[in-house]
Amino acid sequence: MSGMQRQTLRDWVHRYNEAGLTGLSSRVSSGPARLLSADRMEAFKELVIKGPDPEINKVVRWRCVDLREKLAERFPVSVHKGTVAKWLRELDLTRLQPRPFHPNQDAAAQVVTVTSGARAAVCTRRHPARAHQRTPEFIP
Repeated sequence: MSGMQRQTLRDWVHRYNEAGLTGLSSRVSSGPARLLSADRMEAFKELVIKGPDPEINKVVRWRCVDLREKLAERFPVSVHKGTVAKWLRELDLTRLQPRPFHPNQDAAAQVVTVTSGARAAVCTRRHPARAHQRTPEFIP
């Protein structure tokens, strides 16, 4: 035959004998089996939402590399950090995390500093020449 391998023709004949003309249509492969079952994906999601314990995990927020190590500890799975990022997207979780905070920080002092500093910055941008005259305490 013109450019066709004997094995290909044989496969087509077997497919035609089993299923007729519908057997000759292209088949879509299901792809490789998922590395994590639905139950394990749910456990992974809970782990991410719960967040790390700084004392045990030695990190204040999860990175894909950290999650990959945790998955290797919990389940017999070894994946690339890109796969972990893909799973986070599939679970509608983002890799963006809020900025970590120190456990001993003073929230009241932080609010005063942030509000007065923001007002001073606005006034400085409006009138850069008069920036030295204004202090955060006297801003209306």
